[in-house]
Amino acid sequence: MEALEEVATEHRSVVLCRSHPFLCGDDGVALIRQQILAREGPSRLDSIVIGGCSPRSQVRTFAFDGCFTERVNLRELVVWSHEPNCEDTQMLASDYLRMGIARAERAEVPTPFLVEVSRILLVVGGGPSGMAAAREAAAAGYEVVLVEKEPQLGGWLRRFGRLFPHTAPYRDLETNDLDARVAEIEADPRIRVYTSATLQGITGQPGEFDVELLSCGVVVRFRVGAIIQATGWRPYDASRLGHLGYGASPDVITNVQMEELVAKGPLFRPSDGRPARRIAFVQCAGSRDEAHLPYCSGVCCRVTLKQALQARQLDPGCEVYVFYKDIRTPGQHEDFYRRVQEDPGIFFTKGDVRSVRPSPRGGDCLAVEVENTLLGRHVEVDADLVVLATGIVPASRAEVGASEGTNLLRLTYRQGGDLPVLEYGFPDSHFICFPYETRRTGIYAAGCVRAPDDLEGCRVDAEGAALKAIQCVELTARGAALHPRWEDQSWPEFDMQRCTSCKRCTEECPFGALDEDEKGTPKPNPTRCRRCGICLGTCPERLISFADYSIEIVSAMIKAVEIPDEFEEKPRLLVLLCENDAYPALDMAGADRQRHSAFARVIPVRCLGSVNVIWLADALARGFDGILLVGCKSGTDYQCHFVHGSELMGTRSENLRQKLVQLALEAERVRIEELPISEFRRLPAIIDEFAAQIEALGLNPFKGL
Repeated sequence: MEALEEVATEHRSVVLCRSHPFLCGDDGVALIRQQILAREGPSRLDSIVIGGCSPRSQVRTFAFDGCFTERVNLRELVVWSHEPNCEDTQMLASDYLRMGIARAERAEVPTPFLVEVSRILLVVGGGPSGMAAAREAAAAGYEVVLVEKEPQLGGWLRRFGRLFPHTAPYRDLETNDLDARVAEIEADPRIRVYTSATLQGITGQPGEFDVELLSCGVVVRFRVGAIIQATGWRPYDASRLGHLGYGASPDVITNVQMEELVAKGPLFRPSDGRPARRIAFVQCAGSRDEAHLPYCSGVCCRVTLKQALQARQLDPGCEVYVFYKDIRTPGQHEDFYRRVQEDPGIFFTKGDVRSVRPSPRGGDCLAVEVENTLLGRHVEVDADLVVLATGIVPASRAEVGASEGTNLLRLTYRQGGDLPVLEYGFPDSHFICFPYETRRTGIYAAGCVRAPDDLEGCRVDAEGAALKAIQCVELTARGAALHPRWEDQSWPEFDMQRCTSCKRCTEECPFGALDEDEKGTPKPNPTRCRRCGICLGTCPERLISFADYSIEIVSAMIKAVEIPDEFEEKPRLLVLLCENDAYPALDMAGADRQRHSAFARVIPVRCLGSVNVIWLADALARGFDGILLVGCKSGTDYQCHFVHGSELMGTRSENLRQKLVQLALEAERVRIEELPISEFRRLPAIIDEFAAQIEALGLNPFKGL
């Protein structure tokens, strides 16, 4: 500790250095506050550097108004993960302290970007999800504008007579209470409802979205603080299921068409009006099929169980056959499945339906051909009526073959007029950590437009989206960021005098925070910003900075490391870790007392996409022997918290590797890894493996030049 105090006092900017055995305790915090108060006035403290536990711990404890606080991680990254009483461990701690001081010398307490926010929420879509979101937001005290394209609220729920159970004992069908829900919405003074309405355009940013809509021929304009998209779903296009007989016979219908039949009363064949006495349900019709919808729509099995029960109630003499891949009735709905199984006229058969065609046995019946059954043999059943359980497609998905999206929201973003969507049309979000979020800050998806779900699931979904919209409004009013840099009050500042209008920042921002003016110059929308710093990383002119995160700040931290000369044979590795997965992973490894190479010097970065190649060039010029970058895992089963930061860094580092080769340096001196936080035990091994690789390559030949 005495040696670290000497390192601290070497810096002219450090006016005071104190040690304490329990810095986060009451006495330790009181010591810090005492020193702050003792230096009020012209000689007041600008910054405090605290060497102790991880900056991810005791965040509130070490927050001091008016002072920038820099946390130096001496516990998890040094004491818990390196050999005690070792020269290399002491050098590591000293370097981390120097790096922390270098950052504190240059960083400032961010001044929040403030706008006058609207506390009105816009809900687009008047179905079950939209109504639930509006009702919950209004109950929380917020005004809501609810927009529905149809003449009445209710959405698909208007077509359903009875509902499968959502309450105990989960055995009996429930009555559709839509009218009561609509009456509650229309009677709420905090909710304004516009029916027969379509959006004409949405401009602006969180806190100040300007909306224009056309309702019953009248143009209406207003401002809202956040938006909930609950535009629902549509059934999969059954005309693509010709192999199942749809379109070839009027007696092959979809589950939506079946809903209309059971609502009218006794079931008759559409072809000739004769009673439908043998009904076959084909599950996963086009779902869980790579040629159609690869995903499960979640609700189709329970809809079929409901319709099978309704058919038997309408005609106790009819027979019902359900052909399934799997019956999926999550949670307590298993009890409803058992209830349907108890009906002696409903038969369940597992298998793959290969075709639906006119029966060779005549009688104007349809033959349903089933393979891979539990009986281990081919089965063929005659039916009067065949019901295809088609899946759910989000309303945000364009029609098959369309080159553009649906443009439901009509946003004025450089990157398009609607929410960016995934392969199957659902809005892109961080589905692991932030399921309601979309790539448009302040716009939240709810219900089946976000993911297939049942009525109760959509209600819960809508409540979550309403809560997120409220949080957005309140945080924006304080100039604070949303996920994942929760309450961060920094924001990107642009030195436009040096801008060359290369458009890289506007093209690579994942969240559409940057538009362009008529000259092609970036036009920031600060409250759209997630503070990821990708624009900082991509800018070749280095004109973008945050008060506490900039090219200069990180470069100073890199240059603060003492580089041993080539005779000491102590390599130095710069390790840049994404603060969302990789840095917490190394913290967790330290808490697990796992050791990693003492030659590594770790700097957390907001996202690998925020890494500017100048930092890598500075490190190599300074004498670092290797650079390791670790970001979130990309791909379909995991996600970067800022969408594609890891991939962006991969592209940039490839350019740097080419430069290394031109300088006669090995391309292997720069390495990128992707790591989910759940695999934290791998990270020390990755660092050690890279350290061994660099030792095998030898020291940086530019060291000391």
